[in-house]
Amino acid sequence: MPDHPRFESLEGLRGTGKSTIAPMLAAAREAVLVPTVPALYQPLRHEVDKRTNVDARMCLYLSALFTAADEIQHHLEDGVPVVVESYFARCLASHRALGARLGVTLPAWLPKPVAYHLVCADDERRRRLAARNKPTSRWDALVETVTDQVMDAYATFPMHRIDTTGLSPGEVLRVITATDTQGAHSHADTEPVGAHPHLLPSVPRHPAGTRRP
Repeated sequence: MPDHPRFESLEGLRGTGKSTIAPMLAAAREAVLVPTVPALYQPLRHEVDKRTNVDARMCLYLSALFTAADEIQHHLEDGVPVVVESYFARCLASHRALGARLGVTLPAWLPKPVAYHLVCADDERRRRLAARNKPTSRWDALVETVTDQVMDAYATFPMHRIDTTGLSPGEVLRVITATDTQGAHSHADTEPVGAHPHLLPSVPRHPAGTRRP
């Protein structure tokens, strides 16, 4: 057993399995699944998502994440393991790809997860998205136009890479839970996300997306 309660995050593009695997991983770890957009932010989230300002949207999601980080820290201090479906990596990577102009340095005090970057072959990922019974927001659609940029931004974060292509949820879960004993994935840096300040440099606004009405 680890000396400290586990804190684990699942990162990746839509359709790679995060929302399916997160509750399964939490159950396997006997962990609490903490939403990284807390309930109090949901009404404002819906309103901001209707607008076109990527920097404003990024600030909202950062605020939600810092609020969630306080809850995560309390659980960890109480000895309770935590799982989250995406953390700061997704927020920074996706908004960077969409043209966010803000420079962000993550403070050293943030709870530091072991992060798993879920990836999937694009044709299978798109089939999964097409089979979903949930609405697609304008921002979801925009991110689908810049997936290469999102992946490039993700590459700056240390994470264990988990390929979910062709795997059942149970098989993905087994790969993740076996990662501790197998060591770092061949594409992973073992330093947890947030172990050092992460600077998000200024990036030009994406011409095809965030300025549209």
